[in-house]
Amino acid sequence: MIYIIKKDGTREEYNLDKVITAVQKSAFRALITFSEEDLRKICVFVDGRVQNLAKEEIHISEMHNIVESALDLVNPVVAKSYRDYRNYKQDFVHMLDEVYRKSQAIMYIGDKENSNSDSALVSTKRSLIFNQLNKALYQKFFMTVEELQACREGYIYVHDMSARRDTMNCCLFDVKRVLEGGFEMGNLWYNEPKTLDVAFDVIGDIVLSAASQQYGGFTVPEVDKILAPYAEKSYKKFYDRYIELGLDEEKANAEAEKDITNDFLQGFQGWEYKFNTVASSRGDYPFITMTAGIGTEKFAKMATKLMLEVRRKGQGKKWCKKPVLFPKIVFLYDEELHGPGGELEDVFEAGIECSRKTMYPDWLSLTGEGYVASIYKKYKKVISPMGCRAFLSPWYERGGMKPADDEDTPIFVGRFNIGAVSLHLPMIYAKAQKESKDFYEVLDYYLNLIRQLHIRTYDYLGEMRASTNPLAYCEGGFYGGNLGIHDKIKPLLKAATASFGITALNELQQLHNKHSLVEDGNFAIEVMEYINKRVNEFKEEDGNLYALYGTPAESLCGLQIEQFRKKYGIIENVSDHPYVSNSFHCHVSEDITPIQKQDLEKRFWDLLNGGKIQYVKYPIDYNVEAVKTLVRRAMAMGFYEGVNLSLAYCDDCGHQELEMDVCPKCGSSNLTKIDRMNGYLSYSRVKGESRLNDAKMAEIKDRRSM
Repeated sequence: MIYIIKKDGTREEYNLDKVITAVQKSAFRALITFSEEDLRKICVFVDGRVQNLAKEEIHISEMHNIVESALDLVNPVVAKSYRDYRNYKQDFVHMLDEVYRKSQAIMYIGDKENSNSDSALVSTKRSLIFNQLNKALYQKFFMTVEELQACREGYIYVHDMSARRDTMNCCLFDVKRVLEGGFEMGNLWYNEPKTLDVAFDVIGDIVLSAASQQYGGFTVPEVDKILAPYAEKSYKKFYDRYIELGLDEEKANAEAEKDITNDFLQGFQGWEYKFNTVASSRGDYPFITMTAGIGTEKFAKMATKLMLEVRRKGQGKKWCKKPVLFPKIVFLYDEELHGPGGELEDVFEAGIECSRKTMYPDWLSLTGEGYVASIYKKYKKVISPMGCRAFLSPWYERGGMKPADDEDTPIFVGRFNIGAVSLHLPMIYAKAQKESKDFYEVLDYYLNLIRQLHIRTYDYLGEMRASTNPLAYCEGGFYGGNLGIHDKIKPLLKAATASFGITALNELQQLHNKHSLVEDGNFAIEVMEYINKRVNEFKEEDGNLYALYGTPAESLCGLQIEQFRKKYGIIENVSDHPYVSNSFHCHVSEDITPIQKQDLEKRFWDLLNGGKIQYVKYPIDYNVEAVKTLVRRAMAMGFYEGVNLSLAYCDDCGHQELEMDVCPKCGSSNLTKIDRMNGYLSYSRVKGESRLNDAKMAEIKDRRSM
């Protein structure tokens, strides 16, 4: 009889069944299933080694080495999983100690990584602490040594590690489909709304529930068209009632329209209250976007104009009303509809009036140049942005990644992203220089690291069950989302995109030849063209919808500077600021006009179709004609355009103006300030205190062209 001596000194009979159980657990963690032949090979190898030892007692550590050797022969990935789990106790002590240290900092100091999270709240603290643990688990059990090394040194950045093991990323949620015919939520059946006011309430419930089951941006596309049928139902109800009360048709129509207007105003105000005060289960306020503007039917047009009116007037005390942050509003611009003399020119004017007072809406060109416009002009399909700047790649109804024929049409609503991993381009360039290697050779290494992360993410998430997000996977919120609660979601992932992000393109150009993107930019364009070529090759080879994304670095803008300095020191115009530039944008401190900035950034526009936004800082005080001119110019160029002002409000006396740090009227520093974070707005000050990290605040202070 052979005995195994365990770590605690106890003895246990040698049993191959226990070996099989252990290796199957390791295979399961690696999303691999062993065949009967694999298991037979492992058992033959292990038993042969054990018998050759000719010992009556074998220590467990020696037994582990034998099993590892067997797994290395059969499947090295499972061998790694086995080794990782072997050492988990020791690793967990270190990991939990680090999580505890960070949790204490969150508990007593707070956290400014995400400006949409109020880390003063107990619920947010709990979520942030859980996120630290989940991030550590992701690094331990999902990432390879090479990926961890690249991440810790700063060459790549895996976004949202705390959520990537659990769920998917930003989406275009199909609210219309969920509503039609009714749906089930929280084991309760919701009938389809019969009136506009109920539709607002139910949509609010859907959004908060579904957005809590993901991370990133949650977009309700073309919300004006979604609301219009319910407004029609309410109008008929009001009109019929007034006719019954004896009013003539003209008066009945006028009164019914007043009631509909009131329902719209109350509904949009209710959304603003709900989406800016009710945190999701993630601990932050869900990043909700509404797109609208091309609905020509009476009530769709009314919906857009009244949504803009509610945003423009703001919320708060009568003497100090301020715009809210959510939902982010995106105006869908069609030159034929919104241009001079167009059917919806008045809707465009309402959008401009709102933008120059609140910075929202952002503007998406459907009829200019580029990818988004080309899809709209050919198919009349809108590619709404998911959150601040992410866009989906086409997925055709019958052909998938490519159209089956000329009649095939792309699907966008109901689809989603599964995450982004960003390249830190100046770091990669500096590494190539230091090691005397070809830059593109080093770049390829990190592109392939990201590729492998995405492949495993598709595989891992595909094993999740539909019950993890019933509204999305079972009630039709996602394309193909009519699964049973126990079904795996893998079939839905074929239409999901995965993003390769880029940061600090300006600093890359500076490192290459000491010129900024304003002064040169040719090398930056060459690099972006190369990355596009490689990502498209990966897309064809892997059958996955990869996309290239201009990363909106929030806390990352400061982290990447720290990482660069640690490896390569302080280099003028590369790492001498406390932050790196976001994606392909010109440096914020450049003294250039809005028109110059639009022209300079246009060069990169078609190279980042997975996510991009263009914005300029308006050196004007509510000049309506200047805003209108620049927005129309951006729309002709095919941009997704943001208006950037710096809005400030005194919470003591209600005074409002641009660029205010101390109230000139009452001398108070108790201000609320709203600044553009990247592709979205955020509070740079709330009651005098900032929710933003130091690097982002330094960037805001330096802004001239952004």
